[in-house]
Amino acid sequence: MTSVPQRIEYVSLIQEANQSGARLQVACNEAGITLRTYRRWYRDGEVKADKRPDAVRPQPANKLTEAEQTQIIEVCNMKEFASMPPSQIVPTLLDNGEYYGSESTFYRVLKACGQLHHRGRSLTPKVSILPTTYTATGPGQVFCWDITYLPSTVRGQFYYLYMLEDLFSRKIVGHEVYEQESGENAAKLLEQTLLREKCLHSGLVLHSDNGAPMKSQTMRAKAYELGVTTSYSRPRVSNDNPFAESLFRTCKYRPDWPSAGFKSLDEARAWVLKFTRWYNYEHKHSKLRFVTPHQRHTGQDKSILAQRKERIEAAKEANPCRWGKRDVRNCTPVGPTTLNPEKEQIKQVEKQAA
Repeated sequence: MTSVPQRIEYVSLIQEANQSGARLQVACNEAGITLRTYRRWYRDGEVKADKRPDAVRPQPANKLTEAEQTQIIEVCNMKEFASMPPSQIVPTLLDNGEYYGSESTFYRVLKACGQLHHRGRSLTPKVSILPTTYTATGPGQVFCWDITYLPSTVRGQFYYLYMLEDLFSRKIVGHEVYEQESGENAAKLLEQTLLREKCLHSGLVLHSDNGAPMKSQTMRAKAYELGVTTSYSRPRVSNDNPFAESLFRTCKYRPDWPSAGFKSLDEARAWVLKFTRWYNYEHKHSKLRFVTPHQRHTGQDKSILAQRKERIEAAKEANPCRWGKRDVRNCTPVGPTTLNPEKEQIKQVEKQAA
Protein backbone atom coordinates (compact mmCIF):
# COMPACT_ATOMS: atom_id res chain seq x y z
CA MET A 1 0.00 0.00 0.00
CA THR A 2 1.23 3.46 -0.88
CA SER A 3 1.44 5.90 2.03
CA VAL A 4 -0.15 9.37 1.94
CA PRO A 5 3.19 11.28 1.62
CA GLN A 6 4.16 9.10 -1.36
CA ARG A 7 0.76 9.65 -2.95
CA ILE A 8 1.10 13.42 -2.52
CA GLU A 9 4.55 13.30 -4.16
CA TYR A 10 3.30 11.24 -7.13
CA VAL A 11 0.23 13.39 -7.63
CA SER A 12 2.19 16.66 -7.55
CA LEU A 13 4.71 15.34 -10.08
CA ILE A 14 1.95 14.14 -12.38
CA GLN A 15 0.10 17.46 -12.14
CA GLU A 16 3.32 19.38 -12.81
CA ALA A 17 3.95 17.32 -15.95
CA ASN A 18 0.32 17.75 -17.04
CA GLN A 19 0.48 21.52 -16.62
CA SER A 20 3.66 21.56 -18.72
CA GLY A 21 1.80 20.01 -21.64
CA ALA A 22 2.05 16.26 -21.07
CA ARG A 23 -1.05 14.13 -21.37
CA LEU A 24 -2.36 12.97 -18.03
CA GLN A 25 -2.26 9.29 -18.94
CA VAL A 26 1.31 9.53 -20.22
CA ALA A 27 2.38 11.30 -17.03
CA CYS A 28 0.75 8.54 -14.94
CA ASN A 29 2.53 5.86 -16.93
CA GLU A 30 5.86 7.57 -16.33
CA ALA A 31 5.13 7.64 -12.60
CA GLY A 32 4.37 3.91 -12.68
CA ILE A 33 0.65 4.08 -11.94
CA THR A 34 -2.48 3.91 -14.07
CA LEU A 35 -4.84 6.80 -14.78
CA ARG A 36 -7.52 5.00 -12.80
CA THR A 37 -5.24 4.82 -9.76
CA TYR A 38 -4.47 8.53 -10.04
CA ARG A 39 -8.16 9.38 -10.06
CA ARG A 40 -8.78 7.14 -7.07
CA TRP A 41 -6.01 8.85 -5.15
CA TYR A 42 -6.91 12.42 -6.12
CA ARG A 43 -10.57 13.28 -5.67
CA ASP A 44 -12.38 16.51 -4.79
CA GLY A 45 -9.15 18.50 -4.92
CA GLU A 46 -7.25 16.46 -2.31
CA VAL A 47 -5.23 13.28 -2.01
CA LYS A 48 -7.16 10.49 -0.33
CA ALA A 49 -5.62 8.00 2.11
CA ASP A 50 -5.98 4.25 1.76
CA LYS A 51 -8.92 3.13 3.88
CA ARG A 52 -8.21 -0.60 3.73
CA PRO A 53 -6.13 -0.77 6.95
CA ASP A 54 -8.98 0.85 8.92
CA ALA A 55 -11.75 -1.10 7.30
CA VAL A 56 -14.05 -3.06 9.62
CA ARG A 57 -14.44 -6.55 8.25
CA PRO A 58 -17.16 -8.89 9.50
CA GLN A 59 -16.14 -12.24 10.95
CA PRO A 60 -16.48 -15.14 8.47
CA ALA A 61 -19.68 -17.07 8.97
CA ASN A 62 -17.77 -20.37 9.00
CA LYS A 63 -15.17 -19.32 11.57
CA LEU A 64 -14.47 -21.82 14.33
CA THR A 65 -15.56 -20.86 17.80
CA GLU A 66 -13.04 -20.71 20.63
CA ALA A 67 -14.47 -23.93 22.03
CA GLU A 68 -13.96 -25.71 18.69
CA GLN A 69 -10.37 -24.44 18.42
CA THR A 70 -9.67 -25.58 21.98
CA GLN A 71 -11.10 -28.99 21.16
CA ILE A 72 -8.77 -29.34 18.14
CA ILE A 73 -5.75 -28.47 20.30
CA GLU A 74 -6.80 -30.98 22.93
CA VAL A 75 -7.23 -33.71 20.31
CA CYS A 76 -3.82 -33.00 18.78
CA ASN A 77 -2.19 -33.19 22.21
CA MET A 78 -3.76 -36.52 23.11
CA LYS A 79 -1.23 -39.29 23.69
CA GLU A 80 -2.16 -41.25 20.56
CA PHE A 81 -1.97 -38.12 18.34
CA ALA A 82 0.89 -36.18 19.96
CA SER A 83 3.47 -37.54 17.51
CA MET A 84 1.29 -37.40 14.39
CA PRO A 85 0.78 -34.58 11.85
CA PRO A 86 -2.75 -33.40 10.94
CA SER A 87 -2.53 -35.39 7.69
CA GLN A 88 -2.55 -38.52 9.87
CA ILE A 89 -4.86 -37.27 12.63
CA VAL A 90 -7.83 -36.24 10.48
CA PRO A 91 -8.19 -39.59 8.60
CA THR A 92 -7.83 -41.49 11.88
CA LEU A 93 -10.61 -39.44 13.46
CA LEU A 94 -12.80 -39.99 10.42
CA ASP A 95 -12.29 -43.75 10.75
CA ASN A 96 -13.49 -43.40 14.37
CA GLY A 97 -16.56 -41.46 13.27
CA GLU A 98 -15.30 -38.08 14.48
CA TYR A 99 -14.74 -34.86 12.54
CA TYR A 100 -13.52 -31.58 13.98
CA GLY A 101 -12.23 -29.87 10.84
CA SER A 102 -10.14 -30.31 7.71
CA GLU A 103 -6.39 -30.84 7.67
CA SER A 104 -5.82 -27.20 6.70
CA THR A 105 -7.98 -26.13 9.66
CA PHE A 106 -5.89 -28.27 12.01
CA TYR A 107 -2.70 -26.75 10.63
CA ARG A 108 -4.08 -23.22 10.95
CA VAL A 109 -5.20 -23.72 14.56
CA LEU A 110 -1.90 -25.33 15.55
CA LYS A 111 0.02 -22.46 13.97
CA ALA A 112 -2.06 -19.86 15.81
CA CYS A 113 -1.29 -21.60 19.11
CA GLY A 114 2.44 -21.96 18.40
CA GLN A 115 2.29 -25.74 18.10
CA LEU A 116 3.05 -26.08 14.40
CA HIS A 117 6.45 -27.66 14.87
CA HIS A 118 8.04 -31.07 14.56
CA ARG A 119 5.93 -33.63 16.41
CA GLY A 120 7.27 -37.01 17.46
CA ARG A 121 10.43 -38.60 18.83
CA SER A 122 12.44 -38.45 15.60
CA LEU A 123 14.90 -35.61 15.10
CA THR A 124 13.67 -32.52 13.32
CA PRO A 125 14.71 -32.57 9.65
CA LYS A 126 17.63 -30.23 9.08
CA VAL A 127 18.22 -28.25 5.93
CA SER A 128 21.64 -29.00 4.47
CA ILE A 129 23.76 -25.88 4.40
CA LEU A 130 25.83 -25.06 1.37
CA PRO A 131 29.33 -26.57 1.38
CA THR A 132 32.23 -24.26 2.09
CA THR A 133 33.55 -22.75 -1.13
CA TYR A 134 37.29 -22.66 -1.77
CA THR A 135 39.06 -21.07 -4.73
CA ALA A 136 42.53 -22.15 -5.87
CA THR A 137 44.55 -19.46 -7.64
CA GLY A 138 47.63 -21.65 -7.95
CA PRO A 139 48.93 -25.17 -7.31
CA GLY A 140 49.32 -26.49 -3.79
CA GLN A 141 46.36 -24.59 -2.29
CA VAL A 142 43.42 -27.02 -2.43
CA PHE A 143 43.58 -30.80 -2.77
CA CYS A 144 40.62 -33.13 -3.36
CA TRP A 145 40.86 -36.78 -2.48
CA ASP A 146 38.78 -39.93 -2.37
CA ILE A 147 38.97 -43.72 -2.34
CA THR A 148 37.51 -46.03 -4.97
CA TYR A 149 37.23 -49.78 -5.45
CA LEU A 150 39.52 -51.70 -7.80
CA PRO A 151 38.05 -55.14 -8.54
CA SER A 152 40.18 -58.23 -8.27
CA THR A 153 39.80 -61.49 -10.17
CA VAL A 154 38.25 -63.00 -7.03
CA ARG A 155 34.57 -62.17 -6.79
CA GLY A 156 33.80 -59.97 -3.78
CA GLN A 157 37.43 -59.03 -3.19
CA PHE A 158 38.63 -55.50 -3.91
CA TYR A 159 41.69 -53.31 -3.71
CA TYR A 160 41.37 -49.67 -2.70
CA LEU A 161 42.79 -46.79 -4.71
CA TYR A 162 43.62 -43.68 -2.67
CA MET A 163 44.12 -40.63 -4.88
CA LEU A 164 44.80 -36.93 -4.21
CA GLU A 165 44.24 -34.33 -6.92
CA ASP A 166 45.32 -30.70 -7.04
CA LEU A 167 42.22 -28.59 -7.62
CA PHE A 168 44.01 -25.87 -9.59
CA SER A 169 45.88 -28.05 -12.08
CA ARG A 170 43.90 -31.33 -11.84
CA LYS A 171 47.25 -33.07 -11.40
CA ILE A 172 47.37 -36.32 -9.45
CA VAL A 173 49.75 -35.37 -6.65
CA GLY A 174 49.42 -38.53 -4.59
CA HIS A 175 48.17 -42.08 -5.11
CA GLU A 176 48.51 -45.55 -3.68
CA VAL A 177 46.66 -48.87 -3.74
CA TYR A 178 46.00 -50.74 -0.50
CA GLU A 179 44.19 -53.91 0.48
CA GLN A 180 41.89 -52.13 2.93
CA GLU A 181 40.41 -48.74 3.79
CA SER A 182 41.86 -47.09 6.89
CA GLY A 183 42.70 -43.73 8.31
CA GLU A 184 46.29 -44.87 8.90
CA ASN A 185 46.85 -45.48 5.18
CA ALA A 186 45.26 -42.14 4.30
CA ALA A 187 47.39 -40.27 6.84
CA LYS A 188 50.56 -41.90 5.54
CA LEU A 189 49.76 -41.00 1.93
CA LEU A 190 48.87 -37.42 2.89
CA GLU A 191 52.19 -36.90 4.66
CA GLN A 192 54.17 -38.33 1.73
CA THR A 193 52.28 -36.13 -0.73
CA LEU A 194 52.80 -32.92 1.23
CA LEU A 195 56.50 -33.63 1.60
CA ARG A 196 56.85 -34.26 -2.13
CA GLU A 197 54.80 -31.18 -3.09
CA LYS A 198 56.46 -28.99 -0.40
CA CYS A 199 53.11 -27.98 1.10
CA LEU A 200 53.79 -28.57 4.78
CA HIS A 201 52.15 -25.93 7.02
CA SER A 202 51.16 -23.84 3.99
CA GLY A 203 47.47 -23.57 4.88
CA LEU A 204 46.45 -26.16 2.30
CA VAL A 205 42.78 -27.22 2.20
CA LEU A 206 42.02 -30.94 1.85
CA HIS A 207 38.47 -31.70 0.63
CA SER A 208 36.82 -35.11 0.74
CA ASP A 209 33.49 -36.82 1.31
CA ASN A 210 32.33 -38.16 4.67
CA GLY A 211 33.77 -41.67 4.46
CA ALA A 212 35.12 -43.39 7.56
CA PRO A 213 38.83 -43.07 6.57
CA MET A 214 38.34 -39.38 5.75
CA LYS A 215 36.84 -38.53 9.14
CA SER A 216 38.87 -40.96 11.24
CA GLN A 217 40.66 -39.58 14.27
CA THR A 218 44.02 -40.69 12.87
CA MET A 219 43.50 -38.78 9.62
CA ARG A 220 42.26 -35.65 11.38
CA ALA A 221 45.15 -35.66 13.81
CA LYS A 222 47.66 -36.06 10.99
CA ALA A 223 46.04 -33.22 9.02
CA TYR A 224 46.23 -30.96 12.08
CA GLU A 225 49.86 -31.93 12.62
CA LEU A 226 50.71 -31.07 9.01
CA GLY A 227 48.85 -27.74 9.06
CA VAL A 228 46.07 -28.88 6.73
CA THR A 229 42.51 -27.52 6.84
CA THR A 230 40.00 -30.34 6.30
CA SER A 231 36.81 -29.79 4.30
CA TYR A 232 33.96 -32.28 3.88
CA SER A 233 30.98 -32.75 1.60
CA ARG A 234 27.45 -32.35 2.87
CA PRO A 235 25.94 -35.62 4.20
CA ARG A 236 24.18 -37.67 1.52
CA VAL A 237 25.09 -35.18 -1.24
CA SER A 238 26.87 -36.94 -4.09
CA ASN A 239 28.13 -33.96 -6.09
CA ASP A 240 30.12 -32.03 -3.47
CA ASN A 241 33.38 -33.75 -4.44
CA PRO A 242 33.07 -33.59 -8.25
CA PHE A 243 36.75 -33.33 -9.16
CA ALA A 244 37.71 -36.60 -7.46
CA GLU A 245 34.65 -38.39 -8.88
CA SER A 246 35.45 -37.14 -12.39
CA LEU A 247 39.03 -38.35 -12.04
CA PHE A 248 37.88 -41.84 -11.05
CA ARG A 249 35.54 -41.97 -14.03
CA THR A 250 38.42 -41.09 -16.36
CA CYS A 251 40.46 -43.82 -14.69
CA LYS A 252 37.86 -46.57 -15.05
CA TYR A 253 36.95 -45.72 -18.64
CA ARG A 254 40.47 -46.07 -20.01
CA PRO A 255 40.72 -48.52 -22.95
CA ASP A 256 43.25 -50.65 -21.07
CA TRP A 257 41.15 -50.82 -17.89
CA PRO A 258 41.18 -54.51 -16.80
CA SER A 259 37.45 -55.26 -16.79
CA ALA A 260 38.16 -58.78 -15.55
CA GLY A 261 39.86 -57.39 -12.45
CA PHE A 262 43.40 -57.22 -11.12
CA LYS A 263 45.21 -60.44 -10.35
CA SER A 264 47.27 -59.05 -7.48
CA LEU A 265 48.02 -55.94 -5.48
CA ASP A 266 51.28 -55.41 -7.37
CA GLU A 267 49.44 -55.54 -10.70
CA ALA A 268 46.92 -52.97 -9.48
CA ARG A 269 49.70 -50.66 -8.30
CA ALA A 270 51.58 -50.99 -11.59
CA TRP A 271 48.46 -50.16 -13.61
CA VAL A 272 47.62 -47.13 -11.46
CA LEU A 273 51.19 -45.84 -11.79
CA LYS A 274 50.94 -46.14 -15.58
CA PHE A 275 47.57 -44.36 -15.57
CA THR A 276 48.90 -41.55 -13.37
CA ARG A 277 51.82 -40.89 -15.68
CA TRP A 278 49.51 -40.82 -18.69
CA TYR A 279 47.00 -38.55 -16.95
CA ASN A 280 49.56 -36.05 -15.67
CA TYR A 281 51.92 -35.87 -18.64
CA GLU A 282 49.96 -36.92 -21.75
CA HIS A 283 46.24 -36.36 -21.16
CA LYS A 284 45.08 -33.00 -22.52
CA HIS A 285 42.37 -31.93 -20.10
CA SER A 286 39.24 -30.42 -21.68
CA LYS A 287 38.73 -28.00 -18.77
CA LEU A 288 42.30 -26.71 -19.02
CA ARG A 289 42.12 -25.58 -22.68
CA PHE A 290 43.54 -29.00 -23.60
CA VAL A 291 46.89 -28.78 -21.86
CA THR A 292 48.12 -31.51 -19.56
CA PRO A 293 47.73 -31.23 -15.77
CA HIS A 294 51.53 -31.15 -15.44
CA GLN A 295 51.77 -28.20 -17.85
CA ARG A 296 49.10 -26.37 -15.90
CA HIS A 297 50.76 -27.26 -12.58
CA THR A 298 54.15 -25.90 -13.66
CA GLY A 299 52.81 -22.82 -15.48
CA GLN A 300 53.82 -24.00 -18.94
CA ASP A 301 50.22 -23.67 -20.15
CA LYS A 302 50.57 -19.90 -20.67
CA SER A 303 53.37 -20.17 -23.25
CA ILE A 304 51.81 -23.24 -24.90
CA LEU A 305 48.42 -21.54 -25.35
CA ALA A 306 50.07 -18.32 -26.55
CA GLN A 307 51.96 -20.30 -29.18
CA ARG A 308 48.74 -22.01 -30.27
CA LYS A 309 47.04 -18.64 -30.66
CA GLU A 310 49.88 -17.30 -32.83
CA ARG A 311 49.67 -20.29 -35.15
CA ILE A 312 45.89 -20.09 -35.44
CA GLU A 313 45.99 -16.35 -36.17
CA ALA A 314 48.69 -16.95 -38.80
CA ALA A 315 46.48 -19.60 -40.42
CA LYS A 316 43.54 -17.21 -40.36
CA GLU A 317 45.61 -14.44 -41.93
CA ALA A 318 46.73 -16.79 -44.69
CA ASN A 319 43.15 -17.91 -45.48
CA PRO A 320 40.73 -15.32 -44.05
CA CYS A 321 37.84 -16.52 -46.19
CA ARG A 322 37.79 -19.82 -44.31
CA TRP A 323 37.22 -18.08 -40.99
CA GLY A 324 34.73 -15.35 -41.83
CA LYS A 325 33.80 -13.24 -38.81
CA ARG A 326 34.40 -16.01 -36.31
CA ASP A 327 37.00 -15.53 -33.60
CA VAL A 328 39.94 -17.87 -33.41
CA ARG A 329 40.06 -20.71 -30.90
CA ASN A 330 40.00 -19.59 -27.27
CA CYS A 331 43.60 -19.86 -26.09
CA THR A 332 43.30 -17.84 -22.89
CA PRO A 333 44.71 -19.71 -19.87
CA VAL A 334 42.07 -20.92 -17.44
CA GLY A 335 41.70 -18.71 -14.37
CA PRO A 336 41.26 -19.71 -10.73
CA THR A 337 39.32 -22.89 -10.00
CA THR A 338 36.53 -22.90 -7.41
CA LEU A 339 35.35 -25.92 -5.46
CA ASN A 340 31.54 -26.09 -5.19
CA PRO A 341 30.88 -22.51 -6.35
CA GLU A 342 27.57 -20.97 -5.35
CA LYS A 343 24.94 -20.33 -8.01
CA GLU A 344 25.63 -16.59 -7.97
CA GLN A 345 29.30 -17.22 -8.71
CA ILE A 346 28.44 -19.58 -11.56
CA LYS A 347 26.11 -17.02 -13.13
CA GLN A 348 28.73 -14.30 -12.81
CA VAL A 349 31.40 -16.46 -14.46
CA GLU A 350 29.03 -17.41 -17.30
CA LYS A 351 28.13 -13.73 -17.79
CA GLN A 352 31.79 -12.74 -17.97
CA ALA A 353 32.50 -15.57 -20.42
CA ALA A 354 29.63 -14.42 -22.67
